[in-house]
Amino acid sequence: MTDLQLVPLVDEGLGNSAYLLDLGDGRALLVDVSLDLRAAWAAARRRGLRPAFAADTHLHADFLSGARQLAATEGTRILASAAGHREFAHTGLRDGDEVDLGGLRLRALATPGHTEEHLCFLLLDGDTPAGVFTGGSLLVGSAARTDLVAPGRTEALARQQYAALRRLATLPDEVAVWPTHGAGSFCSAPPGAERTSTIGREKATNPLLRVADEDAFVTALTGSLGSHPPYFRWLAEVNRRGPEVLDTPPDLPPLDVPAVRSLLADGALLIDVRPVPEFAAAHVPGAVSIPLRPAFAPWLGWLVEPERPLVVVRGAGQDPAEIAWQAAKIGFSGLTGELAGGLAAWVAEGGETTGTRLVRPGPLGRERVLDVRQAAEFAAGHVPGAAHVELGALAAGAGALSREPTVVMCGHGERAMSAASLLERAGHRDVAVLTGGPGDWAAATGREPERGS
Repeated sequence: MTDLQLVPLVDEGLGNSAYLLDLGDGRALLVDVSLDLRAAWAAARRRGLRPAFAADTHLHADFLSGARQLAATEGTRILASAAGHREFAHTGLRDGDEVDLGGLRLRALATPGHTEEHLCFLLLDGDTPAGVFTGGSLLVGSAARTDLVAPGRTEALARQQYAALRRLATLPDEVAVWPTHGAGSFCSAPPGAERTSTIGREKATNPLLRVADEDAFVTALTGSLGSHPPYFRWLAEVNRRGPEVLDTPPDLPPLDVPAVRSLLADGALLIDVRPVPEFAAAHVPGAVSIPLRPAFAPWLGWLVEPERPLVVVRGAGQDPAEIAWQAAKIGFSGLTGELAGGLAAWVAEGGETTGTRLVRPGPLGRERVLDVRQAAEFAAGHVPGAAHVELGALAAGAGALSREPTVVMCGHGERAMSAASLLERAGHRDVAVLTGGPGDWAAATGREPERGS
């Protein structure tokens, strides 16, 4: 068997893995790459490879595909499901179709479930299966969610997902499993460090491959579905029509203070991407805190309307290209620019600032504790008596909460500061942020977190 040169390209913020496969002749296959192709380009350049093929396992709901960008700029051949009815040039594949990669072959396996048109791609070395790109079908320890197509299709797709996983389980045990969704993905991957596996390991350890029957599978899968960012509802359709090809990389044009004031007066929103302590010390009133980190993109997409003009405030050491690319890969093209000179320029021209109190883990007194983590995180352990509202629900619901002194918390502080900024924007006062999570609180107080919802 050929010694495969496969490079996982992990996007920690999305919880996803794309893959670059060296085909051994100066060409490469890319699987499930996003519009942010920087990591793919870097990996290809290091190996002197040209991206000859770009395969998409499904119509992605959590990022814009980079396949069309590659086709337009490099002549890359796009491989995707014929059942996806994409409205741009591609090679439409059906169950059992094969593509000669030049020594290796790629066989399409129809595996609907996560989406209607989902394909897995079985990589063949001669007649020997070497690995399978499973996209949103078989994941490490799980399978991807089935509720993104339409609410009325969730159970039917879960039953198709059951069949898809059973089909994959018939592959030889030694076949590698290369999923797209992994830990941190809102497409329902469980926590854990492992992002690849084998068929044999999944048969032995994946709970969804060990359930008694199809009904038990449906109950287990649909019972674990958490919330997801609202852009999941429309991004797959953008990918079906074809993401816009970028002529130039996305950027953040500098805007002076008068220009920013004018934009804010016309309804633009200020997004402050600085770290939590800097935002806490001083920020423009009404700014929404979304700290720049790997998970910046999904939280931007969760908390902000995609059509709203956005102005960014960043710290001196933060990369504007990173901000622009993270927004672009989820289809957010509303970044009007950034405040030139940052907060210092705003203050120098007489701009008002405010701050948010930070609270160290410890006894929390009589203040309301508001935990804004996901439901599963909250159920796993929280401060006794804490109220729970997921951060994603606060964008629209902050104004409905009663006004009272509140300490907001999450796991580390970033989501809590986002929540605090939304509360302050909605008119709440006396809002503080806990600089830690339930574990830090427990260590400081000697008390055990409460479990359950």
